[in-house]
Amino acid sequence: MRIVDFEPRHAAAWKTLNEAWITRFFAIEAADRIVLDDPRGQVIDKGGHIFIAEDDAGVAIGCVGLKPMADGGFEVSKMTVGEAARGTGLGRLLMQACIDRARAVGAPRLYLETNSSLGPALGLYRAAGFVHLPPTETPYARADVFMELRLAK
Repeated sequence: MRIVDFEPRHAAAWKTLNEAWITRFFAIEAADRIVLDDPRGQVIDKGGHIFIAEDDAGVAIGCVGLKPMADGGFEVSKMTVGEAARGTGLGRLLMQACIDRARAVGAPRLYLETNSSLGPALGLYRAAGFVHLPPTETPYARADVFMELRLAK
């Protein structure tokens, strides 16, 4: 496995991987569609980053986005690991890529929104050092957990 920066060739995988996990537990929302249909325009061109995890054959098996926030931080967004790669530690590697990139560019924090029913994801976020925040306004009906990781400068 390796984690690489998003390239145009990853656009279909970005969409497919995310649609798979979202529709497994929830419904695709308007805010999802915007980011899934235009990852370059909605994330990268705005100063964010997308990481794609590839297997040894170069097939995308996981992904995560870092959407820039007004305070200079990033929102961890659309993080998923394909069904066949779950339990391999790939989620931890993707999260570490987010933390490393955010620190490298001097971001003050990482932020995320998730759902309380996603136990393994919550465990991953807590293990990475994320702490809970009070609820806030969100475009996602499914978001009921809000967390951040403060990054030392």
